[in-house]
Amino acid sequence: MILPASVPADEPERVARVIAELWNGEAVPFPPVERTWMAIAHDGRGCEIEVSPRDLAFLPGPAEIACAAQPETPRHSSSHLLVASPLEAEAVLAIGAREGWATRVCRRGGPDPMGFDLIEMWLENAYMLEIAPKGWAERYVAFMTGAPARAMFGFSRAA
Repeated sequence: MILPASVPADEPERVARVIAELWNGEAVPFPPVERTWMAIAHDGRGCEIEVSPRDLAFLPGPAEIACAAQPETPRHSSSHLLVASPLEAEAVLAIGAREGWATRVCRRGGPDPMGFDLIEMWLENAYMLEIAPKGWAERYVAFMTGAPARAMFGFSRAA
């Protein structure tokens, strides 16, 4: 189970505030890592996303994590997150439009009845945050714990 995660951003505070808004949560500075902000869901499970400057890299330090600025940092990556939101789809799409970020409804896992929908919100038009608005996460869970995912990915058993 994933509880905290981190994502890169050019404007960590702005991105953390948007993620917090998607959760009806809160955005606050994250003092352990310079220039980093944290979006907290206040969901009773400790769910949070740390938003660090894009040029910051985590490195294995001698005793624990170390951080260092990277002179050349790609804007895009293969990393992404899928988060659930208590907001309706229209509200999620409106937030993306307000920020000027590519935001769209997408189908994953194949056509009905197997597939599920989600919203891609491209934070700063660089990092893909997938969002399951209110009532949409159930379809994802049904997909990943049922026959569709076993058929697509070759799982040996249901989750």
